[in-house]
Amino acid sequence: MSSSDKISFTTFKGSKSGDIVQSETTLGPLTGDQVHVTVTVSGLCGTDIHMKNSDMVLGHEGVGLVTATGPAVKSLKKGDRVGWGYIHDSCGQCQQCLMGQENICANNSLYGYTNLDQGSLAYEAVWREAFLFKVPDGMTEEDAAPLMCGGATVFNVLDFYGVKPTDRVGVIGVGGLGHLAIQFAAKMGCETHVFSGTDSKKAEALSLGASSFHATKGATSLSLEPGLDALLVTTSQLPDWNLYLPILAPSAKIFPLSIADGDFKVPYMPMLMKGITVQGSVVAPRQVHQRMLAFAQLHGIKPMLNRFQMDREGIEEAFGKLEGGEMRYRGVLVRPEGK
Repeated sequence: MSSSDKISFTTFKGSKSGDIVQSETTLGPLTGDQVHVTVTVSGLCGTDIHMKNSDMVLGHEGVGLVTATGPAVKSLKKGDRVGWGYIHDSCGQCQQCLMGQENICANNSLYGYTNLDQGSLAYEAVWREAFLFKVPDGMTEEDAAPLMCGGATVFNVLDFYGVKPTDRVGVIGVGGLGHLAIQFAAKMGCETHVFSGTDSKKAEALSLGASSFHATKGATSLSLEPGLDALLVTTSQLPDWNLYLPILAPSAKIFPLSIADGDFKVPYMPMLMKGITVQGSVVAPRQVHQRMLAFAQLHGIKPMLNRFQMDREGIEEAFGKLEGGEMRYRGVLVRPEGK
């Protein structure tokens, strides 16, 4: 296939009923820095649940092989392994873009809002070279896929917002985001304390690098010396702040990371009196995303995976497991051989 050919490929969409629908997308010949990618693996993220009832192609943790390149592509070549995440494009001209913060560009292109005819739950895709990331040598495509959103989300708050190796970090939740956050924080040298409802995930959390584990269900206080400098909230359920505010250090930062409806509420006076910051964050700018992949490869950070086949039945099964809280801890959809 040449860059002048039209491209048609199989996709998997959501629907009003929530059923997965197999469809087809056709795109014009490659222009500018567009890259045609043959998808090999897609991650499944909690955000995808929010899009499942929309008429759009699902998935935003894609990895695959470069098949063809547009006339303005500078670095990528056929056969390169690449991935992409939540952000597809940005204006490139606003203050945020010029400062390397295109993830909060007011006119960026995000999964669920633009490019609704494409996603990672598909057998092919076309994206700008500028928003594709080379998969490091030695990293499997299955391991790389969940890092494209989940890994970028947790790494960004640690890297971009200046968490130091000497900081004490708290992680609420051991799930799709939490199990990656534990690894990144621990490998950065941080004392990492993990909080979950019960002890059922204690052994896993400690094996991933947690310094301590605390079961919170029914607790009225936490047996942890005060002084957490950063608290990553990886659950969609609002924490019981009576447990957590007393163990935060003055000037601590709280990072809510999951996608959820409703309000994020924090008691007013304790936040003021301790000078606590609640910092919003969405995935990562490209400079941070690249560092995340390099850091993960260097330190052997890998998602814990459940594997499914990338067809309608396999996607339905994966969604069922994710929605039922049975995924441990990231689902990946693998393209069937011969497709």
